Amino acid sequence: MASGPLKGVKVVEFAGIGPGPFCAMLLSDMGADVVRIDRQTGARGGTPKGAPVYDVTSRGRRSVALDLKNPAHVEAALGLMEKADVVTEGFRPGVMERLGLGPDVSLKRNPKLVYGRMTGWGQFGTMAHAAGHDINYIALTGALHAMGRRNDSPPPPLNLVGDFGGGALYLAMGICAALFEAQRSGKGQVIDAAMTDGAASLASMFFGMRATGIWTDERDSNLLDGGAHFYDTYTCKDGKWVAIGSIEPQFYALLLEHTGLKDDPDFAAQMDRSGWPKLSEKLAAAFKTKTRDEWCAIMEGSDVCFAPVLSLEEAPRHPHNAERQTFVEIAGVVQPNVAPRFSGTPSAVQGPAPAIGAHNDEVFAAWGVKAP
Repeated sequence: MASGPLKGVKVVEFAGIGPGPFCAMLLSDMGADVVRIDRQTGARGGTPKGAPVYDVTSRGRRSVALDLKNPAHVEAALGLMEKADVVTEGFRPGVMERLGLGPDVSLKRNPKLVYGRMTGWGQFGTMAHAAGHDINYIALTGALHAMGRRNDSPPPPLNLVGDFGGGALYLAMGICAALFEAQRSGKGQVIDAAMTDGAASLASMFFGMRATGIWTDERDSNLLDGGAHFYDTYTCKDGKWVAIGSIEPQFYALLLEHTGLKDDPDFAAQMDRSGWPKLSEKLAAAFKTKTRDEWCAIMEGSDVCFAPVLSLEEAPRHPHNAERQTFVEIAGVVQPNVAPRFSGTPSAVQGPAPAIGAHNDEVFAAWGVKAP
């Protein structure tokens, strides 16, 4: 039984990859009834083992398999959209229109429909029809250039910034806002969620810092990009890493105390950028004197602003994550639990990812739509 603040909200998701499924996962985790329309032929990509249970971002919804080149199946899809509160799709601009499923058609049949469109470059613009991936979208916004070490190329920061941060999360936020507006006005609308727009928005603070002169385009020389000795990762004696974020003076003082460097006069001028490289070297030497676990025993839980750098295997076992149940096991697969948390309408994972077409009969009957 679904629970969460979006319980009762009906979502039609057109199957895709990356941020589209992740956005639908978030809506499902919040209690929405998400029905994914899959292609009748061809397996969904994204998991090496192939079984749906490993496709974590497709958890918590039901699957209907349709042939969208068949007019009867298109009509069935429109029937579901007519009963839905939200539609999400992640095709290139114009694809849904060519299928006869665009907002011009669906909003006439369902004026309150919130129509969420997830693309990399947006619905219009010079690049709108070009292929791309997360790394391209964040490159165009300046976000990628700001990451990495000074004398190296910018590293691909997984696909967290463009796909999931700038894409899926912004679409989910837009959907919730548009649902609120639809309740007040009775009118739905189209959401143009571009990963370039979202990634640029995520970088707002850095554009402001650059305008004031306290941030430069030279990587590895700024407060939060690894340039500062007190905000960086360090290698320990056992080859594992720790992360330090001792920005505020009181936290910085604790860092120096716990590393045995409080009497070194070089560390007195914390914000003197000219001294940062030398101080980074001294801190690096200090951290290499102990293992990661030894540093955890000294610093973890203190106000140093410290954490061990955990692997994906280690993270679910950390006591803090275990106590909060930050991770959960669904059908034998360990995965992140729902976030954020609600006191009055608690959310829960609605189950593992479905097999393609597993719910055709069930969904059409439950939603009162004629099956193709």
